[in-house]
Amino acid sequence: MRIRATVAACAGGALVAAGQTMLTALAGPAVETDPYERLAANAMLPVADEPAATEAAAPGAATQAAPIGADQLTSATPRALPVLDDRSEVDVANLAKALDIGHELAETAEVLKQALAAGAPQAVLDHGEAFVLPTAGRFTSGFGARWGVTHYGIDLAAPIGTPIFAFTDGVVEESGPASGFGLWVVLRHPDGTKTVYGHINRSFVTVGQTVTAGEEIAEVGNRGQSTGPHLHFEIWDAGENKLNPLPILTRMGLSVTGDGEGAPGSLL
Repeated sequence: MRIRATVAACAGGALVAAGQTMLTALAGPAVETDPYERLAANAMLPVADEPAATEAAAPGAATQAAPIGADQLTSATPRALPVLDDRSEVDVANLAKALDIGHELAETAEVLKQALAAGAPQAVLDHGEAFVLPTAGRFTSGFGARWGVTHYGIDLAAPIGTPIFAFTDGVVEESGPASGFGLWVVLRHPDGTKTVYGHINRSFVTVGQTVTAGEEIAEVGNRGQSTGPHLHFEIWDAGENKLNPLPILTRMGLSVTGDGEGAPGSLL
């Protein structure tokens, strides 16, 4: 992109001539008669960058010096600023790119702010979508075989009543009693995956309700087959295969730490 700006010459010479007249009026006749005073006065006046063109005086006419700078008014051709060179064009492109990045960062910050508004402990943006850690709890059990059965999620121990938040945007598919969990909430997400929140004390959502990332949907409880208050959290793919939530959360940058397998509050 080349940027051009054109400016026309203004009445600079007229202003300079007026300045000379004003200096004469202020300094008095001494400027006309005293060469040192005249030299000092002339030093206060601007000098034209280009020498004035001289013209032959008409026969018998008195010779009168043109005002300094008057020659700059003789050209009717506008003067143009230099066009941007290749380096300047690159700088302009980089500035435009920086502005776009700034807008994108502002939008990202707003999305994360909304995801954290209800009190979720962590939030990240992954492929433009917000995801949150579903509760502020201590990691007590991971995904895999345990006590002769398969544990299909992770457990986060927390006091009864601790808020549970929607992992990401979705629709409530289940909300109520569930075998082994006592009470649960199941959310279906736009990509077909599902998240499960088990052993809850109370649900705050109903089937068919749309929820957003970070919205409070339930509270931690100790219902069903549980050895202590905790959230049992599962992630299912679109075919309802149960996935290990820990590497998914870790890849996204959601930190889950704790003291490992088999701790209290982690039966299912």
